[in-house]
Amino acid sequence: MDRAFKANLARLTAGITPAGLASVYFEWLVHLALSPGKQLELGEKFTRKMTRFGQYLGRQALSSSAGTCIEPLEQDRRFSGEEWQRWPFNLIHQSFLLTQQWWHNATSEIDGLSPESERVVNFITRQVLDRYSPSNSPWLNPEVLGTTLSTGGQNLVAGWQHFLEDWERAVSGKPPVGAEAFQVGSNLAVTPGKVVYRNHLIELIQYTPTTKQVYAEPVLIVPAWIMKYYILDLSPAQSLVKYLVDQGHTVFMISWHNPSSEDHHLGMEDYRRLGPMAALDVVTAITGSHRVHGVGYCLGGTLLSIAAAAMARDGDERLASLTTLATQVDFTEAGELMLFIGESQVSYLENMMWDQGFLDGYQMAGAFQILRSNDLIWSRIVHDYLLGGRQPMNELMAWNADLTRMPYRMHSEYLRQLFLNNDLANGHYLVEGRPVVIQDIKAPMFVVSTTSDHVAPWKSVYKIHLLADAEEVTFVLTTGGHNAGIVSEPGHPGRRFRMDTQRHDKAYLDPETWQQLTPEQDGSWWPAWHQWLAAHSSKPVAPPGMGSQQHPPLTDAPGSYVLAP
Repeated sequence: MDRAFKANLARLTAGITPAGLASVYFEWLVHLALSPGKQLELGEKFTRKMTRFGQYLGRQALSSSAGTCIEPLEQDRRFSGEEWQRWPFNLIHQSFLLTQQWWHNATSEIDGLSPESERVVNFITRQVLDRYSPSNSPWLNPEVLGTTLSTGGQNLVAGWQHFLEDWERAVSGKPPVGAEAFQVGSNLAVTPGKVVYRNHLIELIQYTPTTKQVYAEPVLIVPAWIMKYYILDLSPAQSLVKYLVDQGHTVFMISWHNPSSEDHHLGMEDYRRLGPMAALDVVTAITGSHRVHGVGYCLGGTLLSIAAAAMARDGDERLASLTTLATQVDFTEAGELMLFIGESQVSYLENMMWDQGFLDGYQMAGAFQILRSNDLIWSRIVHDYLLGGRQPMNELMAWNADLTRMPYRMHSEYLRQLFLNNDLANGHYLVEGRPVVIQDIKAPMFVVSTTSDHVAPWKSVYKIHLLADAEEVTFVLTTGGHNAGIVSEPGHPGRRFRMDTQRHDKAYLDPETWQQLTPEQDGSWWPAWHQWLAAHSSKPVAPPGMGSQQHPPLTDAPGSYVLAP
C-alpha cells in the first residue's frame, strides 16, 4: 500500500520526494534557530541591503545613469536588456537581486548543518525565487510590456496558442513543434552502415569505410542508454562517427533497446554483458583484430570503465585504449544532480519505478531541466508564451526530445551502487561476484570533460587522475555543456579546449593548478583525439568486410532499435 501510494504521489511531484525536502528544511530551520549569531548577521545584512537600496534610490532620483546597486552573477542574463536599466524596472530587478542574495546568505554557512543539506536548501530556495523573478511576470518585464503595447496584445494571443499546442503535444506524447523536420535515417543518423548483430539489449552498427586503408584497431563506441545513440551521428556536418570514418577508422556503434515494463528485471550486469562485452566479441570476430579502441559516453563511459576494469582483472587485453566522454567513475562531486540522490529520494524513485517497471524519459528530463531552470524553463516560457516567439528547432534539440526509458532494476542499482554508495571508486563494485577497481586498467586513457557540464562536472571527471594507474591519462577540458561540448565538430564557432597528458610516474596536479598550467587551444578537440588514436594504433590495413559469415548484415543503419518509441 505504501509503495502504491508513493508511486502515484511521485507522478504529481515530478519524482521529487516531499518527505526528503521537508526533513532538510526542518533541519535547516532548527540549526538556524539555534544560531543567534547567524540570526544577528542576517539582520545586519538586511539592514545594510535596505540602506544600500535607499542610497541607490537617492542616486537614481538625481541621475538615471547612477550605476547599479548590485550586479547579477556572470551567468545571469535575465536583466541584461537595456529596458531593465530604465525606471522603474531598474528598481524592480535590483531589489529582486538583493533579496536573492540575502536568501543565499540565509541558507549558507549555518553552523551544524551538513554540507549536503545546505546544498539542497540553497538550491531549492534559489528555484523558488527564480519562479517569482520579475522577468517571468508579464506586468514587471519591460520587454513583454513593450511588445504587448506595440503589437496590440498579439504576442499574448500567439503565446496562448503556443501553450495550447505544446500542452496537446505533451499530453499525447508527440515531439515538440519543429521536431518533425528532423527524422532519424532521413537527415539524422545517416552515416552509411549495417547492423551486424542484435540481441535483446543492443543492435551493433558497423559503418561503411570511406578510405582505401584503415587503422588496424577498430573503434567501438558505447553511448549512454539514457539517450539515443545518434547524438554522436547527428547531421553529416555534426557527426563524430562520420568524422572518424573519414579519418580512416573502422567504427562500430552500440544502439540500445528502449526498455518497456517487461524489462524491469534487467540490471547493470545485463547491460555490461549484453552491451560492451557482447559487442567486443563481434567486433574482434568481424575485423580479425585482437585490439579495440573502446569509447564510452556519459553513462556508457561508466559502464565501459566497469567492463574495462573487469577485463583487466581477468587478464583480457583486448582494449588498445579507453576513451571516455563526459564520464564519471567517482560520484562524490557529481554536481547539483546529487541534490536528487539521497536515501529518501532513491527510495521514492524506486517506488515509482516499481509501479511502472521503468523510469520514464519525461521524468528524467524534468530533473535535468530543473538544474538549469532559468535557461531551459523560465526563459522559454517568457520567449514562447509571453513574447509569442518560437525558438527554431535544430538537430541537437530534436535529438534531446527523443526520450528513452530506464529499467527499474538497472536504474535502482545505478543510483544506489554508483551515486549513493560510490562503490566503483571505493573498490566495492562487484562484477561476477568479485570487486573491480579502476586502478587495474593499464590501457592508455583519453578523458574528455566540458566546462559547463551540469551532469558530469569537469572536476568530478578529473578525479580519474586519483583512480587510474594507466600508463598515461590524456585529459581534455573543452568549452560547452554535457552534449554540446562533445558534439564539437571542427569549424564550430567559439570552441576552445585544454589538453595535457599525465604519465603514471608524474606527480598529481589538482584541477585548479592543471587548468592554470595547461594552455588553451582554439578549435575542436576532435582532430586532437584522432591524432591520439592514430598514435596508439598500428599501421593502416585494408578495410574489413561489412559483417562476416558468422555475423552477416541484418539491415541498414540506423537499424530498428533507435526507431522504436
